Amino acid sequence: MAPCRRWCRALAKRRRCSAGREFGGSIVTIAIDGFSSVVFFTGAGLSAESGVPTYRGRGGIWQQYNYEDYACQRAFDRDPQKVLDFHELRRTRVLSCEPHAGHRHLGALQARYAGVAVITQNIDGLLQRAGVRVTSELHGSLWRCRCRCGVRDDAAAGVYRERRCARCGEWLRPDITWFEDAVDSAVFDHARRLVGAADLFVSVGTSGVVWPAAGFAHLARESGARMVEVNTEENEASALFGECLRQPASEGLLHFK
Repeated sequence: MAPCRRWCRALAKRRRCSAGREFGGSIVTIAIDGFSSVVFFTGAGLSAESGVPTYRGRGGIWQQYNYEDYACQRAFDRDPQKVLDFHELRRTRVLSCEPHAGHRHLGALQARYAGVAVITQNIDGLLQRAGVRVTSELHGSLWRCRCRCGVRDDAAAGVYRERRCARCGEWLRPDITWFEDAVDSAVFDHARRLVGAADLFVSVGTSGVVWPAAGFAHLARESGARMVEVNTEENEASALFGECLRQPASEGLLHFK
Protein backbone atom coordinates (compact mmCIF):
# COMPACT_ATOMS: atom_id res chain seq x y z
CA MET A 1 0.00 0.00 0.00
CA ALA A 2 1.33 3.46 -0.86
CA PRO A 3 2.58 5.47 2.16
CA CYS A 4 0.07 8.26 1.51
CA ARG A 5 -2.88 5.82 1.52
CA ARG A 6 -1.68 4.17 4.73
CA TRP A 7 -1.37 7.58 6.39
CA CYS A 8 -4.86 8.60 5.27
CA ARG A 9 -6.41 5.40 6.63
CA ALA A 10 -4.61 5.81 9.95
CA LEU A 11 -5.75 9.42 10.18
CA ALA A 12 -9.34 8.44 9.45
CA LYS A 13 -9.23 5.79 12.16
CA ARG A 14 -7.88 8.30 14.68
CA ARG A 15 -10.62 10.79 13.77
CA ARG A 16 -13.33 8.16 14.25
CA CYS A 17 -11.99 7.31 17.69
CA SER A 18 -11.36 10.90 18.67
CA ALA A 19 -14.97 11.89 18.11
CA GLY A 20 -16.77 8.72 19.16
CA ARG A 21 -19.27 6.42 17.51
CA GLU A 22 -21.96 9.05 17.16
CA PHE A 23 -20.47 12.26 18.32
CA GLY A 24 -21.35 15.31 20.34
CA GLY A 25 -24.99 15.65 21.25
CA SER A 26 -26.07 12.85 18.91
CA ILE A 27 -24.23 10.07 20.74
CA VAL A 28 -26.33 6.96 21.11
CA THR A 29 -27.47 5.87 24.54
CA ILE A 30 -25.54 2.90 25.87
CA ALA A 31 -27.92 0.61 27.75
CA ILE A 32 -26.22 -0.96 30.76
CA ASP A 33 -28.82 -3.72 30.98
CA GLY A 34 -27.42 -5.16 27.75
CA PHE A 35 -24.24 -6.24 29.56
CA SER A 36 -23.62 -8.76 32.29
CA SER A 37 -20.47 -7.20 33.73
CA VAL A 38 -19.57 -3.51 33.45
CA VAL A 39 -16.39 -1.80 34.65
CA PHE A 40 -16.02 1.98 34.91
CA PHE A 41 -12.31 2.76 35.22
CA THR A 42 -11.81 6.30 36.49
CA GLY A 43 -8.87 8.68 36.69
CA ALA A 44 -7.98 12.21 37.68
CA GLY A 45 -10.03 13.81 34.90
CA LEU A 46 -13.22 12.68 36.64
CA SER A 47 -12.39 14.73 39.72
CA ALA A 48 -10.82 17.67 37.88
CA GLU A 49 -14.30 18.97 37.02
CA SER A 50 -14.98 19.26 40.74
CA GLY A 51 -11.86 21.35 41.21
CA VAL A 52 -9.48 18.64 42.42
CA PRO A 53 -6.04 19.28 40.84
CA THR A 54 -4.78 16.63 38.46
CA TYR A 55 -1.31 15.17 38.77
CA ARG A 56 0.41 15.40 35.41
CA GLY A 57 -1.88 17.64 33.35
CA ARG A 58 -1.85 21.43 33.02
CA GLY A 59 -1.61 22.87 36.52
CA GLY A 60 -1.01 19.40 37.96
CA ILE A 61 0.31 18.90 41.47
CA TRP A 62 3.64 17.46 40.35
CA GLN A 63 4.32 20.47 38.17
CA GLN A 64 4.17 22.61 41.31
CA TYR A 65 5.76 20.33 43.90
CA ASN A 66 8.67 17.92 43.92
CA TYR A 67 7.39 14.48 44.87
CA GLU A 68 10.75 13.72 46.49
CA ASP A 69 9.88 16.29 49.16
CA TYR A 70 6.25 15.30 49.75
CA ALA A 71 5.17 11.98 48.25
CA CYS A 72 7.61 9.15 48.77
CA GLN A 73 8.69 7.05 51.72
CA ARG A 74 12.10 8.70 51.78
CA ALA A 75 10.48 12.11 52.30
CA PHE A 76 8.27 10.72 55.06
CA ASP A 77 11.22 9.11 56.84
CA ARG A 78 13.18 12.35 56.57
CA ASP A 79 10.46 14.79 57.68
CA PRO A 80 7.08 13.23 58.51
CA GLN A 81 5.63 16.51 59.77
CA LYS A 82 6.31 18.24 56.45
CA VAL A 83 4.71 15.40 54.50
CA LEU A 84 1.66 15.28 56.74
CA ASP A 85 1.26 19.07 56.52
CA PHE A 86 1.23 18.75 52.73
CA HIS A 87 -1.38 16.00 52.78
CA GLU A 88 -3.55 17.95 55.20
CA LEU A 89 -3.57 20.77 52.64
CA ARG A 90 -4.63 18.28 49.96
CA ARG A 91 -7.39 16.87 52.19
CA THR A 92 -8.68 20.35 53.01
CA ARG A 93 -8.70 21.28 49.31
CA VAL A 94 -10.63 18.14 48.41
CA LEU A 95 -13.23 18.78 51.12
CA SER A 96 -13.97 22.13 49.47
CA CYS A 97 -14.88 20.27 46.25
CA GLU A 98 -18.22 18.61 45.57
CA PRO A 99 -19.08 15.53 43.47
CA HIS A 100 -20.61 16.44 40.10
CA ALA A 101 -23.34 14.90 37.98
CA GLY A 102 -21.00 12.23 36.63
CA HIS A 103 -20.09 10.98 40.09
CA ARG A 104 -23.75 10.90 41.10
CA HIS A 105 -24.78 9.12 37.90
CA LEU A 106 -22.34 6.29 38.58
CA GLY A 107 -23.97 5.84 41.98
CA ALA A 108 -27.41 5.77 40.35
CA LEU A 109 -26.27 3.14 37.84
CA GLN A 110 -24.99 0.93 40.64
CA ALA A 111 -28.29 1.29 42.48
CA ARG A 112 -30.12 0.19 39.34
CA TYR A 113 -27.87 -2.62 38.11
CA ALA A 114 -26.02 -5.29 40.07
CA GLY A 115 -23.12 -5.87 37.67
CA VAL A 116 -21.56 -2.39 37.71
CA ALA A 117 -18.07 -2.14 39.22
CA VAL A 118 -16.07 1.05 39.68
CA ILE A 119 -12.27 0.89 39.75
CA THR A 120 -10.50 4.15 40.47
CA GLN A 121 -7.00 5.56 40.43
CA ASN A 122 -8.26 8.54 42.45
CA ILE A 123 -7.51 8.96 46.13
CA ASP A 124 -9.85 11.89 46.82
CA GLY A 125 -12.99 10.02 47.96
CA LEU A 126 -15.41 12.02 45.80
CA LEU A 127 -16.91 8.84 44.37
CA GLN A 128 -17.79 7.57 47.82
CA ARG A 129 -19.24 10.94 48.78
CA ALA A 130 -21.55 10.60 45.76
CA GLY A 131 -22.78 7.21 46.97
CA VAL A 132 -20.63 5.07 44.66
CA ARG A 133 -19.43 1.67 45.85
CA VAL A 134 -15.79 1.68 44.79
CA THR A 135 -14.64 -1.86 44.12
CA SER A 136 -10.92 -1.10 43.96
CA GLU A 137 -8.98 1.98 45.03
CA LEU A 138 -5.81 1.24 43.11
CA HIS A 139 -3.66 3.93 44.69
CA GLY A 140 -5.12 4.12 48.18
CA SER A 141 -7.00 6.96 49.84
CA LEU A 142 -6.36 10.37 51.35
CA TRP A 143 -8.82 9.41 54.06
CA ARG A 144 -6.91 6.50 55.59
CA CYS A 145 -3.64 6.21 57.50
CA ARG A 146 -1.52 3.23 58.44
CA CYS A 147 1.27 2.02 60.66
CA ARG A 148 2.51 -1.39 61.85
CA CYS A 149 -0.78 -1.80 63.75
CA GLY A 150 -2.82 -1.66 60.55
CA VAL A 151 -4.96 0.71 58.49
CA ARG A 152 -7.47 3.14 59.99
CA ASP A 153 -10.01 5.59 58.60
CA ASP A 154 -9.45 9.30 59.23
CA ALA A 155 -12.08 11.09 57.20
CA ALA A 156 -13.74 13.52 59.58
CA ALA A 157 -11.81 16.67 58.60
CA GLY A 158 -8.91 18.02 56.59
CA VAL A 159 -6.71 17.98 59.67
CA TYR A 160 -5.64 14.54 60.81
CA ARG A 161 -7.28 13.25 63.97
CA GLU A 162 -3.86 12.10 65.17
CA ARG A 163 -0.40 11.94 63.67
CA ARG A 164 1.09 9.19 65.79
CA CYS A 165 -0.34 5.82 66.67
CA ALA A 166 -1.37 5.68 70.34
CA ARG A 167 -0.42 2.00 70.49
CA CYS A 168 2.96 1.71 68.75
CA GLY A 169 4.06 5.36 68.71
CA GLU A 170 4.87 5.36 64.97
CA TRP A 171 4.04 8.25 62.71
CA LEU A 172 0.81 7.50 60.83
CA ARG A 173 1.55 7.40 57.14
CA PRO A 174 -1.16 8.28 54.56
CA ASP A 175 -2.51 5.04 53.05
CA ILE A 176 -1.53 6.10 49.54
CA THR A 177 0.67 4.49 46.92
CA TRP A 178 3.41 7.08 46.70
CA PHE A 179 6.14 7.40 44.12
CA GLU A 180 8.66 4.55 44.48
CA ASP A 181 6.12 2.37 46.34
CA ALA A 182 5.07 -1.05 45.15
CA VAL A 183 1.38 -1.26 44.29
CA ASP A 184 -0.97 -3.31 46.45
CA SER A 185 -0.90 -6.62 44.58
CA ALA A 186 -4.14 -7.92 46.16
CA VAL A 187 -6.05 -4.79 45.08
CA PHE A 188 -4.66 -4.97 41.54
CA ASP A 189 -5.30 -8.70 41.21
CA HIS A 190 -8.94 -8.21 42.17
CA ALA A 191 -9.27 -5.36 39.68
CA ARG A 192 -7.69 -7.47 36.91
CA ARG A 193 -10.23 -10.23 37.47
CA LEU A 194 -13.09 -7.74 37.14
CA VAL A 195 -11.63 -6.17 34.00
CA GLY A 196 -10.93 -9.54 32.41
CA ALA A 197 -14.55 -10.59 32.92
CA ALA A 198 -16.14 -7.33 31.75
CA ASP A 199 -18.17 -7.17 28.55
CA LEU A 200 -18.31 -3.35 28.76
CA PHE A 201 -15.23 -1.36 29.79
CA VAL A 202 -15.55 2.40 30.19
CA SER A 203 -12.47 4.53 30.80
CA VAL A 204 -13.31 7.90 32.36
CA GLY A 205 -10.88 10.80 32.63
CA THR A 206 -7.66 8.81 32.70
CA SER A 207 -4.50 9.58 30.77
CA GLY A 208 -3.68 5.95 30.11
CA VAL A 209 0.02 6.41 30.86
CA VAL A 210 0.37 5.32 34.50
CA TRP A 211 1.37 1.68 34.73
CA PRO A 212 0.41 -0.91 35.79
CA ALA A 213 -3.10 0.60 35.84
CA ALA A 214 -2.77 1.58 32.17
CA GLY A 215 -2.67 -2.12 31.31
CA PHE A 216 -6.35 -2.58 32.19
CA ALA A 217 -7.54 -1.12 28.89
CA HIS A 218 -5.31 -3.56 27.00
CA LEU A 219 -6.66 -6.45 29.07
CA ALA A 220 -10.28 -5.43 28.52
CA ARG A 221 -9.80 -5.18 24.77
CA GLU A 222 -8.01 -8.53 24.58
CA SER A 223 -10.86 -10.07 26.59
CA GLY A 224 -13.45 -8.88 24.06
CA ALA A 225 -15.15 -6.09 26.00
CA ARG A 226 -16.95 -3.24 24.28
CA MET A 227 -14.54 -0.35 24.71
CA VAL A 228 -15.75 3.19 25.44
CA GLU A 229 -13.64 6.17 26.46
CA VAL A 230 -14.99 9.33 28.13
CA ASN A 231 -12.33 12.02 28.02
CA THR A 232 -12.10 15.60 26.82
CA GLU A 233 -8.74 14.92 25.15
CA GLU A 234 -7.18 12.17 23.09
CA ASN A 235 -4.35 10.33 24.81
CA GLU A 236 -1.96 7.43 24.32
CA ALA A 237 -4.63 4.83 25.10
CA SER A 238 -7.41 6.25 22.90
CA ALA A 239 -6.60 3.96 19.98
CA LEU A 240 -7.69 0.99 22.12
CA PHE A 241 -11.29 2.21 22.22
CA GLY A 242 -13.98 1.70 19.61
CA GLU A 243 -16.00 4.65 20.89
CA CYS A 244 -14.52 7.83 22.33
CA LEU A 245 -16.74 10.52 23.82
CA ARG A 246 -14.91 13.83 23.76
CA GLN A 247 -16.92 15.26 26.62
CA PRO A 248 -16.33 15.97 30.30
CA ALA A 249 -17.37 13.14 32.60
CA SER A 250 -20.31 15.14 33.96
CA GLU A 251 -21.82 14.98 30.46
CA GLY A 252 -20.38 11.83 28.91
CA LEU A 253 -21.41 9.50 31.71
CA LEU A 254 -25.04 10.53 31.31
CA HIS A 255 -25.14 8.59 28.03
CA PHE A 256 -25.07 5.35 30.03
CA LYS A 257 -28.59 4.36 31.05
